Amino acid sequence: MRKKKTVKKRKKKSFFRTLSKVLLFFLILLLAGGGWLYFAPSAKNLRFTIADTLITTQHRQWAKYIIGEEELKARVAEYTKRFDTMGDEKDTHAIHTPPPEVKEKQLVEIEPVSGTGYSGYVMIVNDPTKIRLGIPNKTGSGEKVTSMVKRLGAIAGVNGGGFADPNWSGNGFKPIGIVISQGKLYYNGLGGKKSTQIVGLDKQGKMIAGNYTLDELSKMGVQEAVSFQPRIIVNGKGLVKNAADGWGIAPRTAMGQREDGAIIFVVIDGRQPSYSLGANLYDVQQIMLKHGAVIAANLDGGSSTVLVKDNEIINKPSSQYGERYLPTAFLVFDHPEQVDIPNIWKGLDPSKIDAAKKRSK
Repeated sequence: MRKKKTVKKRKKKSFFRTLSKVLLFFLILLLAGGGWLYFAPSAKNLRFTIADTLITTQHRQWAKYIIGEEELKARVAEYTKRFDTMGDEKDTHAIHTPPPEVKEKQLVEIEPVSGTGYSGYVMIVNDPTKIRLGIPNKTGSGEKVTSMVKRLGAIAGVNGGGFADPNWSGNGFKPIGIVISQGKLYYNGLGGKKSTQIVGLDKQGKMIAGNYTLDELSKMGVQEAVSFQPRIIVNGKGLVKNAADGWGIAPRTAMGQREDGAIIFVVIDGRQPSYSLGANLYDVQQIMLKHGAVIAANLDGGSSTVLVKDNEIINKPSSQYGERYLPTAFLVFDHPEQVDIPNIWKGLDPSKIDAAKKRSK
């Protein structure tokens, strides 16, 4: 009997000794890894990638614990400056849309896309003149893309431009920059700024992206547009040099165009470790180039990223609160000329719109 108890005690002690060794090993590994991450020159790119990823989330302030507060401020300023310059080169691309009688492809084609750490979808809209910008139908609140698609009778849709989003819980009603729909300026939140980086389409279905004044946009006949940046492809060449300049890993939405006029929407899921972590802008740029884009630009992403087809969400949005309420969405229609989209912001002063006010039911 005593022998059995002694054996049990020995086994118990042996187990705890082994457990202690394992915990000690992982503690040393954690400290060594932490030391390498914070101090090793070879870990600099990884530190910046982690910081850039945090910058795109509601936990931006956490990035200072990775690279320091001063470096965080400098990093944000650097990206802002770089994104501004990425919109300056004059776009000279031309589209050669096939005549209606030879258009045999489906209007909308969707295919899955994946790479290291990310999964998502590419949606091709073969006729760019079938795209319109959807906006909410209720003052004081944004609208889900699924709701816009169903209400307006669209075939498909993706999220559009950015919006004021205090503490990542905004009502989705106050766009950033401008909104142009059906050739008219629906919203002007530029304040004293003379120009803005836009993503949109002109009357012929040519994609317009880059830094423009309102006067330039009017002369170019821009029909549908939102403010967002950066432009990642211009005149057939990528502007993001490498993954390190890709602004972190996140859910992404982007819009591009091929020479034949077809519009390319790239929608990448993220912030879901067991499925998709997300992509950087370099990843998105390379997907666009692979699909023949001669121009492409980033749209709002993160928890706003969503792709809707036939009233169903195709991707897996990352928002913990479900699909977000948004101010704009690019929608695809069989007969866009029959769609009526009133200006919900008409008569409102952008400076007086409360972006944090709770939506009324």
